[in-house]
Amino acid sequence: MIGQFRSFCKVMIDHIGGLVFAPSRHNLSRAITRLVAVCLAMLTMALSVPAFAQANNPSGLPLPRFASTRSTPINVRVGPGTKYEVAWVYLKAGMPVEIVQEFDTWRKIRDVDGDEGWVHQNLLSGNRVGYVTPLMANAEIALRARQSDDSGERARLGPGLRVAIKECDGSWCEVSATHQPEGGRSSTYSGYLRQEELWGVYPNEEFD
Repeated sequence: MIGQFRSFCKVMIDHIGGLVFAPSRHNLSRAITRLVAVCLAMLTMALSVPAFAQANNPSGLPLPRFASTRSTPINVRVGPGTKYEVAWVYLKAGMPVEIVQEFDTWRKIRDVDGDEGWVHQNLLSGNRVGYVTPLMANAEIALRARQSDDSGERARLGPGLRVAIKECDGSWCEVSATHQPEGGRSSTYSGYLRQEELWGVYPNEEFD
């Protein structure tokens, strides 16, 4: 969009400067000055457009956006309606998904592996959930006590671990992770992870 505005302004300035029946030098200078002011205003408006604009879709919410599965089982279909075949089934609630398209009351979702399918809107929740995705393959990352790499470690989290996301500030996310050892009692750990090491939140996204 910004490139289009720049091209438009350049063409208009070149056009004014190349008129055969040009006005006086004073009037020409004044016309160019006004045009430059208009172009600057247009560029300012373009730069002020938010990254996640309100889309013209049934919900009025931005696309894409992250959500999570609400209940189980959930049939994920190849198209937006019950007449379409089931592509796969979610057997657990609270799984993070990305909504990439809307049609009436149906939502096209994408999972962490990139697979896509359609589910009814009532089967999705706005609760934010994510997967631990270390920048280095098969590495563990530290769950920090505070939003700093120098703060203490509360736990070590492996790749693919599902965590509940409470809030993010654009760099760090406050999360909670539950560990359920076989035959033992579950333990829940809360702390902070770097936003770039989570699937289920966008870079620089902020929410609470």
